Amino acid sequence: MRNQMKGKILNHYSAWKYIVLFVTFIVMLLSALPTYYGEDAAIQISDKAGLKLTPLELNDALKGDGVKVKRIDHNVNQTLIVLADDDQQRQVNAFLSDHVEDSSELTLALAPAAPDWLLSLGFKPIKLGLDLRGGVQFLLDVEVEPVYKLHYDTFVEAVRQFARQQGIKGVNVRQSVDSSVKITLPDGGQRGDVRNFIASQYPTWQVSNVDSTGLNADIKIDEKSKIRDLTVKQNLQIMRSRIEQLGITEAMVQRQGDHRIRIELPGVQDPAAAKNVIGATASLAFYQVKQKGSVNAQVLTDKSGTPVYVARTPVLGGDHIVDARAGLGEMGMPEVVIHLDREGGKMMSDFSRDNIGRPMATSYSEYSRDEKEQVRQTTEVISVATIQSQLGDRFSITGAGDYAQAQQLALLLRAGSMTAPVTIVEERTIGPSLGAENITNGFSALALGLAITLLFMGLWYRRLGWVANVALLANMVILFGLLALIPGAVLTLPGIAGLVLTVGMAVDTNVLIFERIKDKLKEGRGFAHAIDLGFDSATSTIFDANFTTMITAVVLYSIGNGPIQGFALTLGLGLLTSMFTGIFASRALINWKYGRDFIRDVKV
Repeated sequence: MRNQMKGKILNHYSAWKYIVLFVTFIVMLLSALPTYYGEDAAIQISDKAGLKLTPLELNDALKGDGVKVKRIDHNVNQTLIVLADDDQQRQVNAFLSDHVEDSSELTLALAPAAPDWLLSLGFKPIKLGLDLRGGVQFLLDVEVEPVYKLHYDTFVEAVRQFARQQGIKGVNVRQSVDSSVKITLPDGGQRGDVRNFIASQYPTWQVSNVDSTGLNADIKIDEKSKIRDLTVKQNLQIMRSRIEQLGITEAMVQRQGDHRIRIELPGVQDPAAAKNVIGATASLAFYQVKQKGSVNAQVLTDKSGTPVYVARTPVLGGDHIVDARAGLGEMGMPEVVIHLDREGGKMMSDFSRDNIGRPMATSYSEYSRDEKEQVRQTTEVISVATIQSQLGDRFSITGAGDYAQAQQLALLLRAGSMTAPVTIVEERTIGPSLGAENITNGFSALALGLAITLLFMGLWYRRLGWVANVALLANMVILFGLLALIPGAVLTLPGIAGLVLTVGMAVDTNVLIFERIKDKLKEGRGFAHAIDLGFDSATSTIFDANFTTMITAVVLYSIGNGPIQGFALTLGLGLLTSMFTGIFASRALINWKYGRDFIRDVKV
């Protein structure tokens, strides 16, 4: 008979697991460090601004004005002035406005204060939300009725054109008070042809017979909902493009309800420039000029109020504009150089080729709300020019006003022409001092909760309490590192509340494990065996509890906005990091400290 000894090592991790844990913690620590250093106020000068001073001259001039300059970074595309005193940002911006050719290319910014070696690794501070950094918030209303009107006008014109082509005389097509289109035919026998035309060309319209010769047509309800949805989505994209043109970083543009858009611009304390661009609805359209009394002509006016007769349908609209730049023409007059996309360039080329020697009008439209909160469209002809030669996808227009007005028009056109007018219905400004107070109060609450939790765990669990405390601190470091790494993640005041809640959830993981260990010890198990069984039995319970909470966090993030998303983000990430540190990091620490016991199963 021979004795066989088979050994099993309890509470042991392979070396590669310790390496993974160590590398993960170091990377997250490096990612979290820039947030600790914070950010400095800065001014960003684009290369398009036309700075009249060299960086050395600029540094001397600013210091001569008593400005505390931390550094000036210059590269091919921009110059960044980093200030040691945040309160001097406006002073420097006003100074630079007199030393650049285009002050719209100056941007108030924030620069990371972390050491260069840390920034060179690609790590950046956590992006702060409006309630922490301060800034401005706009609530915009998207007016969809003009979009519906455009669809109705297009439909009416198409039916009239079909009647002319078919030789049907005496047709009356008009939009009624209830917005539907009334079509009156001289002969009921021709009604079928019109219905067939509408069914084939406008399948999203619903048509019904009226009396013996008439028709009633209207856009289907579900189609109206689709038009409204697409209109708001298109305006969202245009808003994001406009904000990028302003150089504002970390902005949040979200849909709110059926037809509203909420914009948060952290770090913007002077909302005038942003408001002028965000709230404006600028659109160019190019029309063929008609003679007075011409069929299918409409009347627009120029700046002096003189009527200009143009075609009802434009040659092309602002949606084909790819780029627009302000400049000075040959005669020194301000002009805007327009660059069209391929389709727009072909349309302009074909039209100008067939209309050389004839005038073309350029109209400029804006939307605003009057004192009765009704949307009002203002359209004026800014230029009427004779087409001298065939135009392509690049040409210039004049008549936009002085150079500053030409720059503003170019900026709006570059950022996109609104598919529907938007108006600002609410504006809120949060000062930087209030944002700083929110940060102080929020993190004070986090620090107090963390300190009390650490003290309780150390006193209650003693031998294992230090493990829970180290895991909890590692959890906070990893969570901050993740917030800094994830693109688009923004820390808000409700997000700090989520961090405080994470402290409790992280400890809850260790509490479940340690209580199971205590139960096993009461059963008479050895310490090593109790640890092994305690982790195994508690892990499934921890996963179940955190999984159900994660579902809540995902739902909150998907259907919520702003503060709700900020809370859901830190809650969800906190669940992941608390499980990682509570289960794996705590086990690694216990294995390293106490995992030297063996249990041997003897077989005879």
